[in-house]
Amino acid sequence: MQELVQRAVDEMVESGEELGVQVAVYRHGELVVDVAAGVADPGSGRAVGPDTPFYSASTGKGVTATVVHVLAERGVIEYDRPIVELWPEFGAHGKAGATVRHALTHSLGVPAVPSGLTVRELADWDGMCALIAGSEPWWEPGTRTGYHAMTWGFVMGEIVRRATGRPVSQVLREEVAEPLGIADELFLGVPESELGRLARLEDAPGSAEMIAAMPADLPLFKATPPAVTPSAGYGNDPVVLTSDIPSGGTMSARAVARMYAALLGEVDGVRLVSEERLREITALATAEVDQLIGFPVPRALGWNLGRPGADPQQTLSTFGMPGMGGSAAYADTATGIAFALTKNRFFPGPSTAVDRIGELVAKAVHVTES
Repeated sequence: MQELVQRAVDEMVESGEELGVQVAVYRHGELVVDVAAGVADPGSGRAVGPDTPFYSASTGKGVTATVVHVLAERGVIEYDRPIVELWPEFGAHGKAGATVRHALTHSLGVPAVPSGLTVRELADWDGMCALIAGSEPWWEPGTRTGYHAMTWGFVMGEIVRRATGRPVSQVLREEVAEPLGIADELFLGVPESELGRLARLEDAPGSAEMIAAMPADLPLFKATPPAVTPSAGYGNDPVVLTSDIPSGGTMSARAVARMYAALLGEVDGVRLVSEERLREITALATAEVDQLIGFPVPRALGWNLGRPGADPQQTLSTFGMPGMGGSAAYADTATGIAFALTKNRFFPGPSTAVDRIGELVAKAVHVTES
């Protein structure tokens, strides 16, 4: 599998399709693929290494969800607890019945930020939490589902902060990353001292045309204005990178794959959640039409279900999150596989790299099992 993936990634880079790519695969707790190829920084020519962190947009949602579930495993957070018991201000405008479970499944009804929101305002934690708490829901919490592209991370992060007294990035580091030995490769807010190690993103050819071709009246665009929609410029912005904006994250492929492997089972003596909890948090929670994007999305508690590029109904044992721009990380409870791909050529549409390499790995696993 290592050779197959290395060859495929090298071809992507050599053809000019991709600039820099990482792929990591764990199987039953063991690292079986660890590939890095191409250029991390086109300005300096710095090569991608296995430990190079990439801004990976909503792939970070899977990291934030993991933090919540680790705390739930320890009894710090309860899924059906009303959010107002931790965060009283959140109950404004009829949201008092909203629960942590509603938040995890994008069912709160508060998916939008103001149309004029700036990156500086987005980086103001207290300001963003006050804004979201004081907003009127688009629907009664729990009655519908719709992708909370930007607000989700702040709601989950504030639940974590209220429950623990610590910022979500600190909890990630202390409760997840340090025990797994990946504290210097898995971030929500990146320490300023680490910025020089990060990959630099660049917009892929056709990115602007892809955005322009999307329906202008898509509710997702109304909810997330251009200034705070992920792009190469957004993902290179030090304000974005160093702030806690837990709807996105910065990571190496091998670090986030290791995290998913430790959700599935034990990795070098560390297991993040019990087998019973794993079954609960990866079960189908909703498959309704997403009110922001207009089609059904099967979701578990904090993750999408279904392997990217495959029929979701045929791959519901797979849970994880893709990121706008082309990265993704997920795990499969049926095969014991944890997969991650990070890259720095940012394209806002479906990730052909994730689909292609993910299919390659799935076929290789099938061959070894048959």
